Amino acid sequence: MRATILGIALAGVLATTASAQVPVKIGVITTLSGPAGYLGQDVRDGLQLAIDEEGGKLGGVPVELLVEDDDRKPGTGRQIAEKFVGENGVKLVTGIIFSNVAGAVVPEVVDSAAIYISPNAGPSNLAGKECNENYFVVSWQNDSLHETAGLAANKLGYKKAFLLAPNYQAGQDALAGFKRTFKGEIAGEIFTQLDQTDYSAEMAQIRAAGPDVVYQFHPGGLGIAFTRQYQQAGLLSDIPMVLSEANADGVLLKALGDAAVGLSATAHWNADFENDASKAFVAGWRKAYGDRPATTYASQGYDTGKLIASALKATGGDGDVAKLREALQKAEFASVRGSFAFGPNQHPIQDWYLLKVVKNDAGVAVTRTVEKLVENYGDAYSAECKM
Repeated sequence: MRATILGIALAGVLATTASAQVPVKIGVITTLSGPAGYLGQDVRDGLQLAIDEEGGKLGGVPVELLVEDDDRKPGTGRQIAEKFVGENGVKLVTGIIFSNVAGAVVPEVVDSAAIYISPNAGPSNLAGKECNENYFVVSWQNDSLHETAGLAANKLGYKKAFLLAPNYQAGQDALAGFKRTFKGEIAGEIFTQLDQTDYSAEMAQIRAAGPDVVYQFHPGGLGIAFTRQYQQAGLLSDIPMVLSEANADGVLLKALGDAAVGLSATAHWNADFENDASKAFVAGWRKAYGDRPATTYASQGYDTGKLIASALKATGGDGDVAKLREALQKAEFASVRGSFAFGPNQHPIQDWYLLKVVKNDAGVAVTRTVEKLVENYGDAYSAECKM
C-alpha cells in the first residue's frame, strides 16, 4: 500500500468567495513502509494531532495534508516532490525521516521557491554552506544529538569508545558528532549497511577491541536488531551503551524490553517533561492512540504542526512565501521541549538532557530524565551558513 505522508504544502490562499477559505495544502513526504515505517507514521500522526486539536486547522487556517511514502528511496522522494511543487502547486513540504532522502528532495523543493520544514533529518551539508532561506529544521542538526551523547559519555566517566552507524549521511554525521565532543580514546569505528540485519561480525570486533562503552546509531528496526544481537552476544552485561534519543524511543524500548534497562541516552525531549505543551501533547497522543508510545518522532511532527500554525496565524493563510518564511523564522510557538529558537541557519537552538532507561511501575522499560546536559545548544555548521 502506498501511503500518503507528511508533505506540507502551502498552495492554498484565501478563497475568492467570502463564504469559505481554501485549505492550505501541506505536502508530506515520509517513510511509511518497511522496518523504519513507524518513524514516518509517528511524524505524520504527530502533525495530524496538532491539526485535530484545531478541528482541521492550523493557526485558525484550514489545512489539507497530502501524504506519500518515499519508501526510504531518494529517487522516489524526489519524484513525489516534483509532483507536489509542480503539479499540485505546493509551497510547504515536510515529513522526511532519512538524510539521504532529504539530500534529493530539499534542493528540489527550495529551488522551486517552496519551503521545506524538516521534522527529523538534519544533514550537515544543508546546515552549512548549502543552507537556504527556504529550509527550516525543527528537530536537530544531525551531529548535535551525537555531540551531546559524547558529552554524556564524558560525564559518565567512559574513556574508551567503540562507534557504529550505517554508511549514509546521517550515520557519517553521527560518528563525526560523537568524536567532536568525546574526550576519550576511539577503540574502533564501523560503518554498517543501511539494510543490514546480521551484526555478528561487528559483535566480534567490539569484543576484540575491549572498549568500556559502545556508541551506536541505528534508527528504527536497525536499532532493534542491533541491540537484540548485542544482548544475545553477551556484550550488554559487560560493555554498556550510551545512545542518542533516536535509539531510545518508546517503540524500540517496547521491543527490547529488559535488554534496554540501564542504558543511558541523550534527548531534547522526553515524555516525562513537565511543561504545558509537552503534557498536552502526551495526553492528546494517549487519547488518540492508546498505549502506542509517544516517540520523539511524534513530538517533532507535533512541533512542526505548531510551528506552521504560528506562521499561518501570523499571515492569515496568505500564500506569499516571503511572508510565510518571515513568520516561521520567529518560531512563536510553545514547543514540547520547552526552550526553542532558530539559529542563523534556521536549525534549532535548544536544551539537551541525560536520560536513563528504567522500569516503570508497570514493569515497562521507559526513559527517565536525569538532568540537563547543556543549554541553548546550536550546531557546528551555522557559522558556514551565509543567507
